[in-house]
Amino acid sequence: MAPAFEKDRQYYKFCAYGFFKNLRFFEPFLLLFFLEKGLNFLEIGTLYAIQEITINIFEIPTGVLADSLGRRRSMISAFAFYILSFIIFFFSSSYWMFVVAILFYAYGDAFRTGTHKAMIFEYLKIKGWKDQKVHYYGHTRSWSQMGSAVSAMMAALIVFHSGSYRTVFLFSVFPYIIDLVLMTTYPKMLDGQRKLLHKGDLLRNFSSTIRDFIYSFRNTGILKAILTQAVYTGYYKAVKDYIQPVLKTFALSIPLFLYLETKQRAALMVGLVYSVIYLLTSYFSRNSGRFAGRFTNLSRPLNVTMLIGLLMGLVSGFLFHYTFYLVAVIFYTGIYLIENLRKPIGISVVAERLEKDVLATALSAESQAETLFAALIAPVLGFTADRLGVGVALMVVSAGLILLMPLYSASVKGYRQREA
Repeated sequence: MAPAFEKDRQYYKFCAYGFFKNLRFFEPFLLLFFLEKGLNFLEIGTLYAIQEITINIFEIPTGVLADSLGRRRSMISAFAFYILSFIIFFFSSSYWMFVVAILFYAYGDAFRTGTHKAMIFEYLKIKGWKDQKVHYYGHTRSWSQMGSAVSAMMAALIVFHSGSYRTVFLFSVFPYIIDLVLMTTYPKMLDGQRKLLHKGDLLRNFSSTIRDFIYSFRNTGILKAILTQAVYTGYYKAVKDYIQPVLKTFALSIPLFLYLETKQRAALMVGLVYSVIYLLTSYFSRNSGRFAGRFTNLSRPLNVTMLIGLLMGLVSGFLFHYTFYLVAVIFYTGIYLIENLRKPIGISVVAERLEKDVLATALSAESQAETLFAALIAPVLGFTADRLGVGVALMVVSAGLILLMPLYSASVKGYRQREA
């Protein structure tokens, strides 16, 4: 089924937001940056866990704040925290300073996650395009992946010419300033209905939002949909950066560009592969709606894609452990592709069942579940990688989640797509 929405000015603002938001030049080199600073995989895993736990703690309160005081203000606060985090990362060289930087980054994530998706779905409801959730969100998300592809190549050039991983944090400040300004141009109607700022009404506003939130989540179908979506995204968040040492090892194993320094060779390989990955994920996001349209019951593609993605991780770990680096990278790419194919479907399933005016709160709860699983997986992955290697760590985590699938996979009797 072809998309039936209009690509108006706000559509392009949503796309621009995603594009600039994903110009995170540090992302393709974050794990390599930490390793260069002397951190081991367990310490890196604890940093990731601290980030996810902090998001987990603050996400529901910030979702309530967004619904009560205005989503645009929440988004502006998020980008301010991000910018401060990048500056701290640039000047830091110790584990504890990285903890401070990661905390500010987590505050930004807590204010942003769920809030912008709520603004998109609010806009679709206002325009009468509710049935286009998967297509619309897939389109805007594809621009995010395009931003990541551009970011990877630019980041590679930055590292290549500067010879430093930390420089990418400084360059990441500029696109986030652009997004901060962009938020000020969003229409007020996307703030949601609960945006009174009078002191006497503030507490009542929060209480009302929390009651609506609890009411929405009494439906066990919503909880099951959230769990199905959250486990794989948590897995993806925990393992996605481990492709960096895989790529570095692969880059140094091939007899190309031998006249370049080690970091320059790694930068070229990382930038090239990440760009290809994100171009592919952009395509997968854009076509998520078409894929979903093949099913009357969206639980089926969510379950099937989850199993395929976990198997990709398992096989990639096995291949890397036995030094089949090129094929390992190809299978690792599958983890990214599956996340971007299933993400719009899962978000649409959750959003369809939520109360309109608590959408940011409830979608923050969905993101909170994702961060919880990422926080649980990251230290286990790091601990195992330190002792048995990255390949074995990927095999252990992937195999464990496959064995546990009966506990968290969606029921095929669950959500069905509504006809347009």
